[in-house]
Amino acid sequence: MSLKHAILVLLETQPSSGYELVKHFKQSLGYFWNAKHQQVYQQLKKLTEDKQVTFQAHFQDDKPDKKVYQITDLGRETLRRWINQPVKPNKINDALLVKLYGGHLASKEDLLAELESHIDSHQKTLDNLISIENTYLTMGDEQKAHYLLPYMTLRRGIIGERAWLEWAEEVMQTLRV
Repeated sequence: MSLKHAILVLLETQPSSGYELVKHFKQSLGYFWNAKHQQVYQQLKKLTEDKQVTFQAHFQDDKPDKKVYQITDLGRETLRRWINQPVKPNKINDALLVKLYGGHLASKEDLLAELESHIDSHQKTLDNLISIENTYLTMGDEQKAHYLLPYMTLRRGIIGERAWLEWAEEVMQTLRV
């Protein structure tokens, strides 16, 4: 997958400014696909050049002008083709797992401290995901139906975070022995 496809998915859902797209990455897609501010704007420029998105300029008195991007028919077709192609399973690069693998070279106290830091981060992520889930669960049936597949990605995140925290507790118990 590329950033291009993530942006097209967001724009297919609703036209957005670059700023709004960056916000979406931080608040929703960012749980499973990361993008930096500069990367989003570079990709929007390329998508515009490739005629996969277009934009309307909105003039603002007190701020820089805002471009609101929307997907074109060509962009929608590109997205459909990509969605209909199989994707490869993710490969994991996890520095914490490498550190634990070589953990015999570190003190248990240092490993416990590092793990506790990661646990805090994963717990915060889980709390945020559950908050988003609670918002979904209060929606009406029609709105829930519209967001059903994004909700399934949310469920994957919740299950993944819970599993990670369960695993981390196992590691903590092992290190405390």
